[in-house]
Amino acid sequence: MTAKKTLLLLSTLAIGISCLRCTGNSGHTGNAPRQTGQPVPSEKGAFYIDTLYMGLDNPWGMVWLPDGRLLVTERKGEIRVFEDDRYTDKKLDGFPETYERGQGGLLDIQLHPQYATNGWIYATYAKPGQEGGSTALIRFRLAGTHIAELETLYQTAPLSTAGVHFGSRIVFDRAGYLYFSTGERGVKENAQDLANDLGKIHRLHDDGRIPADNPFVDTPYAKPSIWSYGHRNVQGLAYDRTNNILYATEHGPRGGDELNVIEKGKNYGWPVITYGIDYSGAIISALAEKEGMEQPVHYWTPSIATCGLLYYTGEKFPAWQGNLFAGALALTHVARVELKNGNYAHEEKLLQAIGRVRHLAQSSDGYIYVLTEGPGMLLKLIPAE
Repeated sequence: MTAKKTLLLLSTLAIGISCLRCTGNSGHTGNAPRQTGQPVPSEKGAFYIDTLYMGLDNPWGMVWLPDGRLLVTERKGEIRVFEDDRYTDKKLDGFPETYERGQGGLLDIQLHPQYATNGWIYATYAKPGQEGGSTALIRFRLAGTHIAELETLYQTAPLSTAGVHFGSRIVFDRAGYLYFSTGERGVKENAQDLANDLGKIHRLHDDGRIPADNPFVDTPYAKPSIWSYGHRNVQGLAYDRTNNILYATEHGPRGGDELNVIEKGKNYGWPVITYGIDYSGAIISALAEKEGMEQPVHYWTPSIATCGLLYYTGEKFPAWQGNLFAGALALTHVARVELKNGNYAHEEKLLQAIGRVRHLAQSSDGYIYVLTEGPGMLLKLIPAE
């Protein structure tokens, strides 16, 4: 192990221990957050880190049920159940077999906006097939902790044996349309090809039907579900309901991770334009801009490896309202991004060296929860004031 890796590991462990000191244990009971230990400073108010659970195995997504239970997905195909910020030792059963290869497996999870009346839960996962795997969108209902009435709403094509770039996140907009993202499965040209589903963001009705006003429904050979294209691997989607803005973060190669505003029918350029180079150091494209292709709101070089994206609207951190929070896998922190009039204005690094940040979400009462891997933790951010 190199000295740099050793230092990073020791820093991560030290922060993990510090997090535990904030709570006194992992997985405390009760609804009142503990506020012991030293608060973590930030530019706009200090906060505590409450380590709710350690021992997650490649966590990916999370969502709260109306009764307060939290569902956390793990890439291997399991969904853990938490209640009152404590792991219940229960998992949902009945999830289908996953294509657990490389980055593939169980991915995101979200509730239908009218879950209270219809009970639908949505998930994306890598689905196995005879010629590899694909990214599939499903929905199901719960009977206790059993997955029931499962329906496959969409399955991407073509299948691939590659273990990379599956996407995938899910969001609903205020009109009830569903968006989910896919990666280009390591084949750059897929992202510009409207005849396949890969390297795209798709828009559907909640039951999987294609909306009649999608941008390519009348384009010969194009997949009618496509909303935007030219994406490498979108693993962060967030929706600003007040202003009707869809944000996405996607992985660049070596450099060039992007934050984008996603709009109908737009081409986001990969691999024709990019701010990154290949992992070998080879030039992918000499172009960073081209007419007809969108520029990112912001890009990161070197890559932070963006994963998970939150648009914060809660009352617990009023100074953070309207900020975006992007997880960083490679650089192991949370990027808090401020925008002004739709433009990038400022960025702060939070939770530096905490571990590979896979996802962030806002609870109904306005706290921010963070999933990390290596170590696999569920964290809760609590304002110090």
